[in-house]
Amino acid sequence: MTLESRLKAKAADLGFALAGITSAQPPESYAHFQSWLEKGMAGEMHYLAKGANARRDLNAILPGVRSVVMLAMNYCHKLPSDGALDREPSTTGRIAQYAQSADYHHVLWKKLDELLGWLKSVMPDAQGRGVVDSAPILERDLARRAGLGWFGKNTMIIHPHLGSYFFLAALLVTIPLHSDPPFDTDHCGTCTACLDACPTQAFPVPGQLDARRCISYLTIELRRAIPQELRSQMGDWVFGCDVCQEVCPWNHKAPLAHEPALIPLPQLQTPKAQEWLTTPADTLKRDLSPTPLFRPKRAGLLRNVCMVLGNQKQIGALPFLTKALFDEEPLIRGAAAWALGQFNDQHSIEPLTRALQTECDPHARSEIEVAIEKLSTSVIADSPS
Repeated sequence: MTLESRLKAKAADLGFALAGITSAQPPESYAHFQSWLEKGMAGEMHYLAKGANARRDLNAILPGVRSVVMLAMNYCHKLPSDGALDREPSTTGRIAQYAQSADYHHVLWKKLDELLGWLKSVMPDAQGRGVVDSAPILERDLARRAGLGWFGKNTMIIHPHLGSYFFLAALLVTIPLHSDPPFDTDHCGTCTACLDACPTQAFPVPGQLDARRCISYLTIELRRAIPQELRSQMGDWVFGCDVCQEVCPWNHKAPLAHEPALIPLPQLQTPKAQEWLTTPADTLKRDLSPTPLFRPKRAGLLRNVCMVLGNQKQIGALPFLTKALFDEEPLIRGAAAWALGQFNDQHSIEPLTRALQTECDPHARSEIEVAIEKLSTSVIADSPS
Protein backbone atom coordinates (compact mmCIF):
# COMPACT_ATOMS: atom_id res chain seq x y z
CA MET A 1 0.00 0.00 0.00
CA THR A 2 1.13 3.53 -0.72
CA LEU A 3 1.56 6.05 2.08
CA GLU A 4 -1.56 7.84 0.84
CA SER A 5 -3.61 4.65 0.97
CA ARG A 6 -2.40 3.81 4.46
CA LEU A 7 -3.13 7.36 5.61
CA LYS A 8 -6.69 7.15 4.31
CA ALA A 9 -7.15 3.73 5.91
CA LYS A 10 -6.05 5.17 9.25
CA ALA A 11 -8.50 8.07 8.78
CA ALA A 12 -11.29 5.56 8.19
CA ASP A 13 -10.29 3.68 11.35
CA LEU A 14 -10.65 6.96 13.24
CA GLY A 15 -14.21 7.36 11.99
CA PHE A 16 -13.81 9.71 9.05
CA ALA A 17 -16.27 8.91 6.28
CA LEU A 18 -14.25 10.58 3.53
CA ALA A 19 -10.58 11.38 3.01
CA GLY A 20 -8.91 13.07 0.06
CA ILE A 21 -5.59 14.75 -0.62
CA THR A 22 -4.78 17.97 -2.43
CA SER A 23 -1.82 20.27 -2.81
CA ALA A 24 -1.20 23.38 -0.73
CA GLN A 25 -1.56 25.63 -3.76
CA PRO A 26 -3.75 28.73 -3.36
CA PRO A 27 -7.47 27.90 -3.54
CA GLU A 28 -9.20 28.72 -6.82
CA SER A 29 -12.16 30.36 -5.08
CA TYR A 30 -10.11 33.04 -3.31
CA ALA A 31 -11.17 35.78 -5.74
CA HIS A 32 -14.83 34.78 -5.26
CA PHE A 33 -14.32 34.92 -1.48
CA GLN A 34 -12.82 38.41 -1.70
CA SER A 35 -15.70 39.62 -3.87
CA TRP A 36 -18.17 38.16 -1.36
CA LEU A 37 -16.50 40.08 1.46
CA GLU A 38 -16.48 43.31 -0.54
CA LYS A 39 -20.23 42.99 -1.09
CA GLY A 40 -20.70 42.98 2.69
CA MET A 41 -22.35 39.56 2.70
CA ALA A 42 -20.29 38.42 5.69
CA GLY A 43 -22.29 40.72 7.91
CA GLU A 44 -20.61 41.25 11.27
CA MET A 45 -18.21 38.31 10.86
CA HIS A 46 -15.26 40.70 10.69
CA TYR A 47 -12.81 37.93 11.53
CA LEU A 48 -13.29 36.63 8.00
CA ALA A 49 -11.77 39.77 6.52
CA LYS A 50 -8.93 39.79 9.05
CA GLY A 51 -7.83 36.32 7.96
CA ALA A 52 -8.42 36.84 4.25
CA ASN A 53 -4.75 36.87 3.22
CA ALA A 54 -4.02 33.68 5.17
CA ARG A 55 -6.75 31.94 3.19
CA ARG A 56 -4.75 32.60 0.04
CA ASP A 57 -1.48 31.16 1.37
CA LEU A 58 -1.58 28.13 3.67
CA ASN A 59 2.00 28.86 4.74
CA ALA A 60 0.48 31.44 7.05
CA ILE A 61 -1.11 28.52 8.91
CA LEU A 62 1.77 26.02 8.66
CA PRO A 63 5.13 27.21 7.29
CA GLY A 64 6.47 24.79 4.72
CA VAL A 65 3.11 23.13 4.07
CA ARG A 66 3.12 20.91 0.97
CA SER A 67 -0.12 18.94 1.11
CA VAL A 68 -3.56 19.00 2.69
CA VAL A 69 -5.50 15.93 3.78
CA MET A 70 -9.19 16.85 3.68
CA LEU A 71 -11.52 14.76 5.84
CA ALA A 72 -15.26 14.49 6.38
CA MET A 73 -17.08 13.14 9.42
CA ASN A 74 -20.77 12.32 9.19
CA TYR A 75 -23.07 13.86 11.81
CA CYS A 76 -26.44 12.97 10.29
CA HIS A 77 -28.78 11.32 12.81
CA LYS A 78 -32.18 12.12 11.28
CA LEU A 79 -33.10 12.02 7.61
CA PRO A 80 -35.85 14.11 6.01
CA SER A 81 -37.55 10.80 5.19
CA ASP A 82 -37.90 10.30 8.95
CA GLY A 83 -40.42 13.13 9.03
CA ALA A 84 -38.26 16.24 9.29
CA LEU A 85 -40.04 17.85 6.34
CA ASP A 86 -43.54 17.08 7.60
CA ARG A 87 -42.94 18.00 11.21
CA GLU A 88 -45.18 20.30 13.20
CA PRO A 89 -43.47 23.55 14.28
CA SER A 90 -41.76 23.13 17.62
CA THR A 91 -43.14 25.15 20.50
CA THR A 92 -39.88 25.04 22.40
CA GLY A 93 -37.27 25.66 19.73
CA ARG A 94 -35.28 23.63 17.26
CA ILE A 95 -31.52 23.15 17.02
CA ALA A 96 -29.55 22.33 13.87
CA GLN A 97 -28.38 18.71 13.82
CA TYR A 98 -24.68 19.49 14.01
CA ALA A 99 -25.12 21.29 17.34
CA GLN A 100 -27.14 18.64 19.17
CA SER A 101 -24.12 16.84 20.64
CA ALA A 102 -20.80 17.62 22.29
CA ASP A 103 -18.73 20.34 20.64
CA TYR A 104 -17.50 18.80 17.40
CA HIS A 105 -14.30 20.86 17.45
CA HIS A 106 -12.87 18.86 20.35
CA VAL A 107 -13.97 15.56 18.82
CA LEU A 108 -12.29 16.28 15.48
CA TRP A 109 -9.17 17.91 16.94
CA LYS A 110 -8.49 14.77 18.94
CA LYS A 111 -8.85 12.58 15.86
CA LEU A 112 -6.64 14.89 13.80
CA ASP A 113 -3.96 14.68 16.49
CA GLU A 114 -4.16 10.89 16.33
CA LEU A 115 -3.90 10.92 12.55
CA LEU A 116 -0.90 13.25 12.67
CA GLY A 117 0.70 11.07 15.33
CA TRP A 118 0.34 8.03 13.08
CA LEU A 119 1.85 9.92 10.14
CA LYS A 120 4.84 10.98 12.23
CA SER A 121 5.36 7.38 13.31
CA VAL A 122 5.96 6.38 9.69
CA MET A 123 7.41 9.71 8.50
CA PRO A 124 9.37 11.16 11.44
CA ASP A 125 10.28 14.34 9.56
CA ALA A 126 6.65 15.22 8.88
CA GLN A 127 5.18 18.27 10.57
CA GLY A 128 1.50 19.08 10.54
CA ARG A 129 -1.44 21.00 11.93
CA GLY A 130 -5.07 19.96 12.26
CA VAL A 131 -7.74 22.52 11.46
CA VAL A 132 -11.48 22.42 12.20
CA ASP A 133 -13.02 25.72 10.98
CA SER A 134 -10.77 27.38 13.54
CA ALA A 135 -8.07 28.72 11.22
CA PRO A 136 -8.43 30.93 8.13
CA ILE A 137 -8.54 28.40 5.30
CA LEU A 138 -11.14 27.86 2.56
CA GLU A 139 -12.07 24.33 3.65
CA ARG A 140 -14.80 23.77 1.10
CA ASP A 141 -12.61 24.77 -1.83
CA LEU A 142 -9.89 22.40 -0.61
CA ALA A 143 -12.48 19.66 -0.07
CA ARG A 144 -13.73 19.96 -3.65
CA ARG A 145 -10.16 19.94 -4.91
CA ALA A 146 -9.44 16.82 -2.84
CA GLY A 147 -12.39 15.02 -4.42
CA LEU A 148 -14.83 15.13 -1.47
CA GLY A 149 -17.76 16.61 -3.37
CA TRP A 150 -19.13 19.52 -5.37
CA PHE A 151 -20.38 22.95 -4.39
CA GLY A 152 -24.16 22.80 -4.03
CA LYS A 153 -26.35 25.77 -4.87
CA ASN A 154 -26.65 26.33 -1.11
CA THR A 155 -22.81 26.72 -1.04
CA MET A 156 -22.32 23.48 0.90
CA ILE A 157 -20.12 20.59 -0.22
CA ILE A 158 -22.30 17.67 -1.35
CA HIS A 159 -21.08 14.11 -1.76
CA PRO A 160 -23.13 11.70 -3.93
CA HIS A 161 -23.33 9.06 -1.18
CA LEU A 162 -22.88 11.07 2.01
CA GLY A 163 -25.03 14.09 1.16
CA SER A 164 -24.02 17.24 3.03
CA TYR A 165 -24.52 16.41 6.71
CA PHE A 166 -20.82 16.20 7.54
CA PHE A 167 -18.08 18.19 9.23
CA LEU A 168 -14.97 19.14 7.29
CA ALA A 169 -11.54 18.87 8.86
CA ALA A 170 -8.09 19.49 7.39
CA LEU A 171 -4.66 18.10 8.20
CA LEU A 172 -1.93 20.34 6.79
CA VAL A 173 1.39 18.54 6.39
CA THR A 174 4.90 19.51 5.31
CA ILE A 175 5.52 16.41 3.18
CA PRO A 176 4.48 16.02 -0.47
CA LEU A 177 1.61 13.60 -0.99
CA HIS A 178 0.03 12.47 -4.23
CA SER A 179 -3.13 14.50 -4.86
CA ASP A 180 -6.52 12.99 -5.64
CA PRO A 181 -8.51 14.12 -8.67
CA PRO A 182 -10.71 17.13 -7.90
CA PHE A 183 -14.49 16.78 -7.95
CA ASP A 184 -15.16 18.69 -11.13
CA THR A 185 -18.74 17.66 -11.89
CA ASP A 186 -21.91 19.29 -10.57
CA HIS A 187 -24.85 17.06 -9.74
CA CYS A 188 -27.42 19.66 -8.70
CA GLY A 189 -28.72 19.98 -12.25
CA THR A 190 -31.84 22.14 -12.51
CA CYS A 191 -32.88 21.50 -8.90
CA THR A 192 -33.46 24.66 -6.84
CA ALA A 193 -35.10 23.06 -3.79
CA CYS A 194 -32.61 24.59 -1.34
CA LEU A 195 -32.99 28.08 -2.80
CA ASP A 196 -36.77 27.91 -2.89
CA ALA A 197 -37.12 26.57 0.66
CA CYS A 198 -34.89 29.09 2.45
CA PRO A 199 -37.23 30.89 4.89
CA THR A 200 -35.33 34.18 4.66
CA GLN A 201 -34.34 33.96 0.97
CA ALA A 202 -30.66 34.12 1.86
CA PHE A 203 -29.43 33.02 -1.59
CA PRO A 204 -29.47 35.97 -4.01
CA VAL A 205 -28.15 33.68 -6.77
CA PRO A 206 -27.28 29.97 -6.83
CA GLY A 207 -23.98 29.33 -5.10
CA GLN A 208 -23.95 32.59 -3.15
CA LEU A 209 -25.08 33.03 0.45
CA ASP A 210 -25.94 36.41 1.92
CA ALA A 211 -25.05 35.60 5.52
CA ARG A 212 -26.92 38.67 6.74
CA ARG A 213 -30.18 36.88 5.92
CA CYS A 214 -29.17 33.36 6.93
CA ILE A 215 -30.89 31.97 10.03
CA SER A 216 -27.67 30.27 11.12
CA TYR A 217 -25.89 33.63 11.04
CA LEU A 218 -28.74 35.44 12.76
CA THR A 219 -28.93 32.95 15.63
CA ILE A 220 -25.21 32.33 16.10
CA GLU A 221 -22.94 35.07 14.77
CA LEU A 222 -25.07 38.21 15.05
CA ARG A 223 -24.51 39.87 18.42
CA ARG A 224 -27.17 42.57 18.27
CA ALA A 225 -30.92 42.54 17.80
CA ILE A 226 -32.23 40.51 14.88
CA PRO A 227 -33.61 42.75 12.09
CA GLN A 228 -37.35 43.25 12.39
CA GLU A 229 -38.12 42.08 8.86
CA LEU A 230 -36.47 38.68 9.43
CA ARG A 231 -37.83 37.75 12.86
CA SER A 232 -41.07 36.09 11.82
CA GLN A 233 -39.24 34.13 9.10
CA MET A 234 -37.00 32.45 11.68
CA GLY A 235 -39.84 30.17 12.71
CA ASP A 236 -38.83 27.79 15.51
CA TRP A 237 -35.05 27.81 14.93
CA VAL A 238 -33.36 28.68 18.20
CA PHE A 239 -29.83 27.77 17.01
CA GLY A 240 -28.76 27.27 13.42
CA CYS A 241 -30.92 26.00 10.57
CA ASP A 242 -31.11 22.82 8.48
CA VAL A 243 -33.81 23.76 5.96
CA CYS A 244 -31.62 23.87 2.85
CA GLN A 245 -30.18 20.48 3.79
CA GLU A 246 -33.53 18.92 4.66
CA VAL A 247 -34.94 19.58 1.21
CA CYS A 248 -31.81 18.51 -0.70
CA PRO A 249 -32.52 15.23 -2.57
CA TRP A 250 -28.94 14.09 -1.98
CA ASN A 251 -29.65 13.96 1.76
CA HIS A 252 -32.78 11.84 1.56
CA LYS A 253 -30.84 8.57 1.52
CA ALA A 254 -27.67 9.64 3.28
CA PRO A 255 -26.17 7.20 5.81
CA LEU A 256 -26.63 7.89 9.50
CA ALA A 257 -23.65 8.75 11.68
CA HIS A 258 -22.07 6.24 14.05
CA GLU A 259 -19.47 8.32 15.88
CA PRO A 260 -20.18 7.81 19.62
CA ALA A 261 -18.86 11.24 20.58
CA LEU A 262 -21.41 12.89 18.27
CA ILE A 263 -24.53 11.12 19.55
CA PRO A 264 -27.26 13.75 20.03
CA LEU A 265 -28.05 14.75 23.59
CA PRO A 266 -31.75 14.12 24.33
CA GLN A 267 -32.18 17.57 25.89
CA LEU A 268 -30.98 19.18 22.66
CA GLN A 269 -33.00 17.02 20.27
CA THR A 270 -36.21 18.27 21.86
CA PRO A 271 -35.06 21.28 23.88
CA LYS A 272 -37.29 23.00 26.39
CA ALA A 273 -35.82 26.31 25.34
CA GLN A 274 -38.38 28.49 27.09
CA GLU A 275 -37.11 27.14 30.42
CA TRP A 276 -33.68 28.60 29.65
CA LEU A 277 -35.23 32.02 30.21
CA THR A 278 -35.65 31.21 33.90
CA THR A 279 -32.46 29.15 34.33
CA PRO A 280 -29.73 30.84 36.43
CA ALA A 281 -26.93 32.16 34.23
CA ASP A 282 -24.20 30.03 35.80
CA THR A 283 -26.32 26.88 35.48
CA LEU A 284 -27.09 27.58 31.83
CA LYS A 285 -23.42 28.14 31.07
CA ARG A 286 -22.45 24.93 32.87
CA ASP A 287 -25.03 22.90 30.99
CA LEU A 288 -24.47 24.31 27.51
CA SER A 289 -20.77 25.25 27.38
CA PRO A 290 -19.72 21.70 26.39
CA THR A 291 -21.92 22.02 23.29
CA PRO A 292 -21.81 24.50 20.36
CA LEU A 293 -24.87 26.29 21.74
CA PHE A 294 -23.00 28.78 23.88
CA ARG A 295 -21.20 30.47 20.97
CA PRO A 296 -23.69 33.38 20.90
CA LYS A 297 -23.36 33.59 24.70
CA ARG A 298 -26.34 33.72 27.01
CA ALA A 299 -27.67 37.02 25.65
CA GLY A 300 -27.70 35.85 22.04
CA LEU A 301 -29.12 32.43 22.82
CA LEU A 302 -31.98 33.76 24.94
CA ARG A 303 -32.68 36.45 22.36
CA ASN A 304 -33.23 33.55 19.93
CA VAL A 305 -35.53 31.79 22.39
CA CYS A 306 -37.68 34.91 22.64
CA MET A 307 -37.91 35.06 18.83
CA VAL A 308 -39.15 31.47 18.71
CA LEU A 309 -41.72 32.02 21.45
CA GLY A 310 -42.96 35.16 19.73
CA ASN A 311 -43.36 33.26 16.49
CA GLN A 312 -45.12 30.27 18.05
CA LYS A 313 -47.47 32.31 20.26
CA GLN A 314 -48.10 29.53 22.78
CA ILE A 315 -49.97 30.96 25.78
CA GLY A 316 -47.81 28.95 28.19
CA ALA A 317 -44.77 31.00 27.16
CA LEU A 318 -46.15 34.26 28.58
CA PRO A 319 -44.78 33.81 32.14
CA PHE A 320 -41.31 33.02 30.76
CA LEU A 321 -41.33 36.06 28.49
CA THR A 322 -42.60 38.30 31.29
CA LYS A 323 -39.65 37.26 33.44
CA ALA A 324 -37.25 37.82 30.53
CA LEU A 325 -38.65 41.32 30.18
CA PHE A 326 -36.76 42.19 33.37
CA ASP A 327 -33.53 40.32 32.59
CA GLU A 328 -30.19 42.01 33.27
CA GLU A 329 -29.32 41.87 29.55
CA PRO A 330 -30.96 44.61 27.44
CA LEU A 331 -30.75 42.41 24.32
CA ILE A 332 -32.94 39.82 26.05
CA ARG A 333 -35.34 42.44 27.40
CA GLY A 334 -35.84 43.89 23.93
CA ALA A 335 -36.42 40.46 22.38
CA ALA A 336 -38.90 39.55 25.12
CA ALA A 337 -40.80 42.77 24.50
CA TRP A 338 -41.05 42.01 20.79
CA ALA A 339 -42.25 38.48 21.53
CA LEU A 340 -44.93 39.68 23.94
CA GLY A 341 -46.10 42.09 21.27
CA GLN A 342 -46.85 39.16 18.96
CA PHE A 343 -49.50 37.81 21.33
CA ASN A 344 -53.01 39.14 20.97
CA ASP A 345 -53.26 39.25 24.75
CA GLN A 346 -54.10 42.47 26.58
CA HIS A 347 -52.64 41.01 29.77
CA SER A 348 -49.18 41.53 28.25
CA ILE A 349 -49.65 45.30 28.30
CA GLU A 350 -49.32 45.51 32.09
CA PRO A 351 -45.82 43.99 32.42
CA LEU A 352 -44.67 45.92 29.35
CA THR A 353 -45.92 49.17 30.86
CA ARG A 354 -44.22 48.32 34.14
CA ALA A 355 -40.97 47.52 32.36
CA LEU A 356 -41.11 50.80 30.44
CA GLN A 357 -41.06 52.77 33.69
CA THR A 358 -37.56 51.54 34.54
CA GLU A 359 -36.05 50.75 31.13
CA CYS A 360 -32.97 52.87 30.36
CA ASP A 361 -31.54 51.08 27.34
CA PRO A 362 -32.64 52.89 24.14
CA HIS A 363 -33.08 49.73 22.06
CA ALA A 364 -35.00 47.80 24.71
CA ARG A 365 -37.14 50.83 25.45
CA SER A 366 -38.02 51.21 21.78
CA GLU A 367 -38.98 47.53 21.57
CA ILE A 368 -41.25 47.90 24.59
CA GLU A 369 -42.94 51.00 23.21
CA VAL A 370 -43.60 49.32 19.86
CA ALA A 371 -45.03 46.24 21.59
CA ILE A 372 -47.35 48.32 23.77
CA GLU A 373 -48.61 50.26 20.76
CA LYS A 374 -49.18 47.05 18.81
CA LEU A 375 -51.10 45.41 21.64
CA SER A 376 -53.12 48.54 22.39
CA THR A 377 -54.14 48.84 18.76
CA SER A 378 -55.11 45.16 18.75
CA VAL A 379 -57.24 45.54 21.87
CA ILE A 380 -59.08 48.53 20.38
CA ALA A 381 -59.65 46.67 17.13
CA ASP A 382 -61.09 43.69 18.96
CA SER A 383 -63.41 45.80 21.16
CA PRO A 384 -67.12 45.77 20.25
CA SER A 385 -68.18 48.95 18.46
